[in-house]
Amino acid sequence: MSQPPSELEINRRRDAIDALDRELLRLLNERAAHAKIIGTLKGDTAAYRPEREAQVLRTMRAENSGPLPDGAVTSVFRQIMSACLALEQQLRISYLGPAGTFSHAAVTKHFGDLVDTEPCASIDEVFRAAEAGRTDYAVVPVENSTEGAVGRTLDLMFQTPLTIVGEVKLRIDQHLLVNRAFGITLADVTRVYSHAQSLSQCVQWLARHLPSIARIPVASNAEAARMAAAEPRTAAIAGDAAAAIYGLDILAAHIEDEPNNTTRFWVLGRHGAAPSGRDETSLVMSAHNRPGAVHALLEPLAKHGVSMSRFESRPARTGLWEYLFFVDLEGHQEEGPVAAALSELRERAPFLKLLGSYPAAVA
Repeated sequence: MSQPPSELEINRRRDAIDALDRELLRLLNERAAHAKIIGTLKGDTAAYRPEREAQVLRTMRAENSGPLPDGAVTSVFRQIMSACLALEQQLRISYLGPAGTFSHAAVTKHFGDLVDTEPCASIDEVFRAAEAGRTDYAVVPVENSTEGAVGRTLDLMFQTPLTIVGEVKLRIDQHLLVNRAFGITLADVTRVYSHAQSLSQCVQWLARHLPSIARIPVASNAEAARMAAAEPRTAAIAGDAAAAIYGLDILAAHIEDEPNNTTRFWVLGRHGAAPSGRDETSLVMSAHNRPGAVHALLEPLAKHGVSMSRFESRPARTGLWEYLFFVDLEGHQEEGPVAAALSELRERAPFLKLLGSYPAAVA
């Protein structure tokens, strides 16, 4: 019995896909072989080069003609680079755990799946793990688009020997999660667990849909998911990763009040990053306690045409009403305008510490 034309066309295209898959596998292994040789040629220098990875991802996005969306192309090439890098060196990354937190998701987005991870109980411990050499890099949250700066990260950056070598911008999707095995509906929920910041990011939704239930802050979204998995009539606010890890179902999706809710993370290491073509430089500095002192610090930036994307003040903890200023600049510290502005800033600021120059996040 002859096949209909549509079935013949499907089989023909499946055969073409099979042939392409074999060719992709051959090319992937050829790429991996080059990466492995490069790792040998590097010697003792760092295997992970953030500027190189950023350049590859930007090029692939620029040359993408579809139908795959740019985000899918970025994800595929991130995993390819993760696999190739693992042939050179198996990286270990510390982050604010446990598994399933948004920090964990940021690690995966930036480094891919083929790295070892070390979840830590606090941001302090994330720093200590990398500073002591237990991990190669640390991933820490620095600011959220709705909640503002993560103060503890900024305070620790003031004293750490680690350098910022990369950044991750993670879209935060908050979901209401439950264990369906308990037969829970929205009307059954009597309490919801989550990290305090996530609870605050979903205030309006909770007020509309669960106005009288107990809202209980816990150490992390992942911990909230673990507790909800074990307790009847309980829900958690967390992301997709926590739902998958703890076997929870999404009772209500995307309940965050701000639809563009995004958290920015820094990747910290013990080496710098070379210019990538689109970079940022972060620094912390102090100002003299006199009128016009802050304005004087900003003058070199305007003079040399350097754009400032962030200016955040924090108590200096060294004296009453003394402040430190955390600044993000567009450009790399080795590039002319930024280098010239920094040279003048060093002469004007009582204290200045460069936190790092690094590739701007690739979406």
